[in-house]
Order: sequence, then C-alpha cells, then structure tokens
Amino acid sequence: MAGNSQRRGRRLTPKAGAPKGTGGKNKDSLAGRGRTLPADERPWHKAYSGTEKLPQRTAWKQDKERRAAAEEGRAPKIGQPGTKDTTWGKGGGRGTPTTKGRGGKPAGGRGGPRVAPGRKANPAKDSPELLVGRNPVLESLRTQVPATALYTAHGIDIDDRVKEIVRTAADRGIAILEVSRAELDRMTGGVLHQGVGLQVPPFAYEPFDDLVAAALEQAAPLLVALDGVTDPRNLGAVIRSAAAFGAQGVFVPERRAAGITATAWRTSAGAAARVPVAQVTNLTRSLKACKEAGFVVAGLDADGQTDLYDLEAAVGPLVVVVGSEGRGLSRLVGETCDLTVSIPMVSDVESLNASVAAAVTLAEVARRRSVEA
Repeated sequence: MAGNSQRRGRRLTPKAGAPKGTGGKNKDSLAGRGRTLPADERPWHKAYSGTEKLPQRTAWKQDKERRAAAEEGRAPKIGQPGTKDTTWGKGGGRGTPTTKGRGGKPAGGRGGPRVAPGRKANPAKDSPELLVGRNPVLESLRTQVPATALYTAHGIDIDDRVKEIVRTAADRGIAILEVSRAELDRMTGGVLHQGVGLQVPPFAYEPFDDLVAAALEQAAPLLVALDGVTDPRNLGAVIRSAAAFGAQGVFVPERRAAGITATAWRTSAGAAARVPVAQVTNLTRSLKACKEAGFVVAGLDADGQTDLYDLEAAVGPLVVVVGSEGRGLSRLVGETCDLTVSIPMVSDVESLNASVAAAVTLAEVARRRSVEA
C-alpha cells in the first residue's frame, strides 16, 4: 500500500542530494584531474613529438596521415617524435615562458615535468626530491648525483637502461626498493616515471658569510652570483663553469630563482659537490656586502659600458653577476653593480644564454689572470 512505512525494503536514511556549491552533482567528478596535456605530449595523438618510445598505434596514425597528405598535395599534420622533451620539459633559453596549469602549478612542457591526465603533482615541501624517468635517473647515477634510494615498479619492462640503473645503484650502495606502480604514482605526484624513481636528499647550502670568507683566503677571489635564473639546467651549467675556471663559490636568491635540484646536480656533472653554493635572502644586500669586503661587482649586460676584453678588474677580487634568462639584470641589482660588462659578438644575435654568457666571461677572467700570474 502506498505510504506504508512498514513495508519490506523501505528506505531508512534520507536520500542523498546533490553536493552543495557551484557545480552541483558533477562538481566532484572534476576534482583532481590536473591539466590537459597538449597534443604534442600525448603518446596516443598523431601530433605527438615526445622523446619517449613512440607507441605502435601512434606510428600507424602518423603514417596514415602522411599517405593522406601526399594524395591531397599538402603538408602532413603530424608531430615530430623525439623533438620535445616530454619528461623534463624544455627551458633555459632567452624569454623561456613558464606555462601554468590549474591552480597555478607548472603545466609541463616548458615549465616542468609532464603530468599524466587524471593525476595531480603536489610534492611535499622540503621533502627529498624524487627524480624520475629512465634517462634522467641513469644520467644522474652516472654523474654521481647523491641519492638515498632507488624505487622500481613491480613488473617493470626491463631494458638495458634499467639493468644499468640497478647495477650502478647497487655498486654505489644505494638502497633498491621495489614498490607497486600505484605507490610510485603516489610518490611522484602523478609525473610519468617510466617505472623508476631516484630519491635525492635536500642540498646542503653553504652559509653566505662563510662563502665570502673562504673566497677571500684565496690569492684571486672569484664568486658568481645569479640574479633570477629560474632554470635548474642553467644553474647546473654555471656551477660547472665556475668549477672549470677557478671560482670559489656561487650564490643565488632564495626566492624566484632555481635551487640545487637533481636536474641542477646532473647538469653540473658533479661540480656541485666541489663548488660551494649559498642561498641569500636579498641579492642586492649580499652584493653590497661583497663590495664592502673588497670585491668589484661586475654585471653581465648586453648593453654594458665595459667590453669583456677590456675588463681590468678581472685580475682582482671579482663577483660576476649573471642575469635571468628573459629580462637580464633586475634594476636594483644593475644599480648595485660597480660596472656592467658586455660580451662582443660579430653576429646579429641579441644575447647569449645565461649559462653560456657566464662560461665565456669566466673563461676570459681565467685567461687574464693566467697572463698576469
């Protein structure tokens, strides 16, 4: 009978309504999906241009498009596999943009590692970094990047790279842990990891005062400062050049600048273990402290008043300041420098990459000092 509360199978709890707030019942289905990958980063799309192995289905799609384009007399609308780094992104050039995804997170490509659809990268702050991807992990182990553990996924497809990764980690005494793929997904925050992850401990920075004091003990003090360099690859390359040409240390701002990550370690080819690196709260204040200690502060600028080959200050205590990839030296840092230095070039190239400019300058400083010695 209708309305009979004693009937069998009656509802004992109120019927759940739609979730509160904008979005109604479909709101929950949108949470935590992360950004949408562009076509050239999707392995299943014919426009895929990534560096990872090309799936057979994608290769078939691209071949089909080539045949269709040839028949119609047009250019094929396909990607160029191997031309876009889909594991660690591109970057380091002048004016390199940083693409933002949902919630202001780096969206991959030119801003960071590629994130799998339906997952969300949100690593814990100040936690050990997990370097992922077979090529990055293998290169890091080869260049002696400090590591505390190697994680491998159950059922991983073992190739020559994986064999060398496991063998090298075992030779170095690094703990090797086998975890489920779901657990590795959780640990990496959804970054495509190819079944391997290398845990890298946080970098131990040198106190700035100790960095300056140690440099002043040398016969020819030389330091390098980076003003807003955001690509860890550029940072690693500058550290490598600093080690090659006799600099006693590098210092960088704490905020809005790259720090020593696994990527910087790998690019430095192990030089980060030999060259002290300091983080400073205020770069302008730190440069003023260097001037008070007797250093000449020279900033690299395409429009600098002093030609690099006329840099007389190269033989004395010197701080070389390298500007960011896009805008160069900031206004306050430029005003703090004792002089600005330009690198003479014979072509119409507007400027050099930050790490290349640092290497050229440090090489000239080292040459001048060897002549004066």
